[in-house]
Amino acid sequence: MQVVEKGETYDLAYAKKAVIVVVLLPLLVMYTEAMLTPALPTIQKEFAINPNDVSWVLTIYLLVGTVSVALFGKLGDMYGKKKMFLIALAFYTLGVILNGFAPSFKWLLVTRAIQGFGMAIFPLAFSLVREEFPPSMVPQVQGMISAMFGVGMVIALPLGAWVTENYGWRWTYHSAAPFAVLMFFLAWKILRESRYVNPGKVDWIGAVLLTVFVVPILVAVTRAPNVGWTAKETLVLFAVGVIGTLLLVLWERRVENPLLPLKIISSRNPAIANLGIMLAAFGLSMMSQVNTYLLQMPEPYGFGKTILQSGLLMTPMALVMLIVAPLAGKFMPKIGAKPIAIAGALIGSGALAVMSLYATEMSLWQFVTMMVIVGVGINLMNISLINVLVFSVPPRMMGVATGSNSLFRNFGSTWGPAIAGTVMSTYYALFHPPGAPAFVQIRIPTEKAYEVLFGGASVVYLLLALLALAIVEVMKGGKIREVEEGEEKEVVVE
Repeated sequence: MQVVEKGETYDLAYAKKAVIVVVLLPLLVMYTEAMLTPALPTIQKEFAINPNDVSWVLTIYLLVGTVSVALFGKLGDMYGKKKMFLIALAFYTLGVILNGFAPSFKWLLVTRAIQGFGMAIFPLAFSLVREEFPPSMVPQVQGMISAMFGVGMVIALPLGAWVTENYGWRWTYHSAAPFAVLMFFLAWKILRESRYVNPGKVDWIGAVLLTVFVVPILVAVTRAPNVGWTAKETLVLFAVGVIGTLLLVLWERRVENPLLPLKIISSRNPAIANLGIMLAAFGLSMMSQVNTYLLQMPEPYGFGKTILQSGLLMTPMALVMLIVAPLAGKFMPKIGAKPIAIAGALIGSGALAVMSLYATEMSLWQFVTMMVIVGVGINLMNISLINVLVFSVPPRMMGVATGSNSLFRNFGSTWGPAIAGTVMSTYYALFHPPGAPAFVQIRIPTEKAYEVLFGGASVVYLLLALLALAIVEVMKGGKIREVEEGEEKEVVVE
């Protein structure tokens, strides 16, 4: 069935098949990444390394991925988004396969870096949705994608703990590898090449400067909770990152075909979407770490649940997100992205404020209920921001716009756990586990730590609500306003 919107013809049958790929994609990635978390202690023991070293299994993936999302987004605009999507997915699939066979810790880091190049699949998938799907269908598909992030996390945490415990950490990758191969095959067979191409030269100097900007700052943030925020190592890394930032900005302003076109990503709506998604990711990752501690710490400092039980207790949040996200996408063209973003931020902020005041006094099911409410708020906000972005950027620049957005998201996701770890290391009580030798004591976050972290996340989302007030509405009253080569066109949504 062919539909015509904004003077473009779209194949509705193709769009419905392509939804399968883009919606299952976050489920695969979150399944793979979240399964790794419970396996980290086992990896540490097998390779006889310390906790700081094992954290590089997560860090190296993030470092390579943060650079690759911007680079592959630009290459997608230049050479075709399907081509670059398949290349990125091939990197991801290869990394997943090789991770389970790594003979040493160094090889594991190399294969995780290979997998990191595959992080670019997300901005490229968002771009393909925007280009190849009818505009009226885009908000609902983006909602379904957002919902699957939460579902993947909920499935993977308990399943990863069970697989690691019964079959070893390598099977967390062996079990994911067939699904990665299947996803590659489906993408190759189903997806069509994007209709917009923006030829030009690759800005390799920009890519190098982006690396100099990203890597030192992310390494500094990741290591600061262990070595100290004022340690010489941390300060030097931050200084190098700041210098890299300045050089990158100066270079991108003068180069003819920049890797990061500042004029595009700093214009009003894209800038709000980028800053908003960074703050949202920061608040979410900080809250997620705190939730994990509260659920698993022994009573009276927490609920004393296992990793498996903690994962199951997050299921209600995922189920609600599965319902809320597509509905929000469906009604967004009539209500508007801006009101939904503001509502989502206020819902998240309010629920987090309650958790800040009463986290340690709630019953288990009251706490789960509050997690669900926060999840709904965050989900509404994320869906709104990605739609604001993709309808505010010319299609020929969609890859670099969504790539930049993913870069900002990764920055927020890195800062969240670092701040949470620092706060929980500042406000703690010593606890003697039952049955352990008398001299064994562990640090348990106190009520003050939860108050500071939930309260801080609440303030972040309140700031997001204020930020969303500045959004220029892209859809309302059944009409979607698209930007194309500097002009706006309206699409009526039936």
